[in-house]
Amino acid sequence: MSPAPANPVFCALDTVDLRQALDWGRAVKPFVGGLKIGLEFFNANGPEGVKAVVALGLPVFADLKLHDIPNTVAGGVRGIMPLGVAILNIHASGGPAMMRAAADEARKAGSKRMKIIGVTVLTSLDDQDLHATGVAGNAEDQVLRLARLAKDSGLDGVVCAAHEIAPLRATLGRDFMLVVPGIRPVGADLRDQKRVMTPFEARALGADILVVGRPVTAASDPAAAARTIRDELFPHAA
Repeated sequence: MSPAPANPVFCALDTVDLRQALDWGRAVKPFVGGLKIGLEFFNANGPEGVKAVVALGLPVFADLKLHDIPNTVAGGVRGIMPLGVAILNIHASGGPAMMRAAADEARKAGSKRMKIIGVTVLTSLDDQDLHATGVAGNAEDQVLRLARLAKDSGLDGVVCAAHEIAPLRATLGRDFMLVVPGIRPVGADLRDQKRVMTPFEARALGADILVVGRPVTAASDPAAAARTIRDELFPHAA
């Protein structure tokens, strides 16, 4: 299963209700390239819930953000791999030994292995928050620092905000996966989001995977909303 399909849109199934997640997944399947599940879903539904989403037949990004000592994170990767997810993320701030342990564990599965990507700076944190934890400099500096460390430690890519795509792509090259959440299609309600990007804009800058949640799942017709995004990216799609 490829984690970077021709259609870069992954629909975020942000719910603890397995039936709802599966209904959304089936509805959007013809129009997206993958699905994303988060920690709340995993806690509520466990491995069997993950397997049920994987069984829908699309690549699945498990947004679990593992962060622990290297041996424990390696064990977490080892436990998740049999579930069939395509991508798993871990906190890059866990350090190079932890990231290498995760990457090495994933590579034991060979060419069809699960991809491991890093979380640099959570979007909920600003410069002041980072300073409070002892991090000097600003958030963008820390993102670039941790992204470089993630690549050097053998990870396949990072999760990044839309405004970080260009500097990360320029710094880390084209062969490093950039997974971008918070994408908003043209005409979508931005709510309290100030720094957002359309799917077309993010893709043009070099994003590999675009994670879209509420604009699809909160729509009265999720399938139609997903199709609109697909058509924005691929105007001549059937």
